Amino acid sequence: MAFNGTWKVDRNENYEKFMEEMGINMVKRKLASHDNLKITLEQTGDKFHVKEVSTFRTVDIEFTLGVTFNYSMADGTELTGSWVMEGDTLKGTFTRKDNGKTLITTRKIIGDELVQSYCYEGVEAKRIFKRG
Repeated sequence: MAFNGTWKVDRNENYEKFMEEMGINMVKRKLASHDNLKITLEQTGDKFHVKEVSTFRTVDIEFTLGVTFNYSMADGTELTGSWVMEGDTLKGTFTRKDNGKTLITTRKIIGDELVQSYCYEGVEAKRIFKRG
């Protein structure tokens, strides 16, 4: 249950290039880079409740490890996929509904930070969060 808690985005690595590869326009990329995202994670066994609060929206997500669900990104991109635990890493494999391409997302606690990594079409990015 190491993921439990509230995490506030601290910094991004290659995030704008990742969003560009995802097809997000320049204005939305600039806004998203400064969205003040705060994620609250609550894990109970293999069930997760995630609350995402940003400048643009508040979303509550419930999922069970290994069970496919639908998700809409802040820009409206629709995905379907699931999360699994691989050791101490939470790994999400999602397929875009518009083009069938795969987005891999991982969450891992490194030191006192939550590192959320993305890989889409060979472009990798990270968002690093601190407890808050």
